[in-house]
Amino acid sequence: MDHEITSGHSFASLRVSLARGETIRAESGAMVSHDAGIDIETNATGGFLKSVRRAFGGESFFQNTFSAREAGEVRFAPPLPGDVEHVPLSDETLYVQSGSYLAGDAGLDVDTEFGGARTFLGGEGLFLLRVTGSGPLFVSSYGAIETVDLDERDSLVVDTGHVVAFESTASFDVRRVGGLRSTLTSGEGLVCEFGGSGRVWLQSRSPDAFLSWLIPKLPVRTTNHSA
Repeated sequence: MDHEITSGHSFASLRVSLARGETIRAESGAMVSHDAGIDIETNATGGFLKSVRRAFGGESFFQNTFSAREAGEVRFAPPLPGDVEHVPLSDETLYVQSGSYLAGDAGLDVDTEFGGARTFLGGEGLFLLRVTGSGPLFVSSYGAIETVDLDERDSLVVDTGHVVAFESTASFDVRRVGGLRSTLTSGEGLVCEFGGSGRVWLQSRSPDAFLSWLIPKLPVRTTNHSA
């Protein structure tokens, strides 16, 4: 399976070349185009219970599996402008922020990982997909992707809206920024503190911060009650 990430870092898209018999699985709605020799099957990945759990994690019930009846290409793009990055997995686990999973080898196991209160407190979108196995994985971001090596520091504190993914060797905990007063006034809300070893992928923009900026500026529809 060959791939190419195109269109630069601001509006990146993914082109995957499938040999006959190869398959790739992508998030629902990620496909841009495909060649005529590619078949699509939509299914609830991981069985019914896993699909229900994914729905609570903010992810769709279904994913699309693209199978090459004949050699051809499939193009994917994320919903937000930003980067796409290839992360090759070799019998390992990566935790991916809900919404940052774009596509991956059909042999990868994609499941929702509930971290108890840590993920539910992450109301800014810190619901995690656990991706396990071997094969190519493609993650996307809002803005640019930056990789941080935890081995080079004692800990790393990240606003939850800027987390893309992290390796399973990292420990993490979600907490408020200071007390309730500072949480309300700082504009940060909740942060994720990482420790241990491994890599963390960050995005330079936060969808939640963008919505917080945008929504107050939207026009409000008023109803004329005059006769």
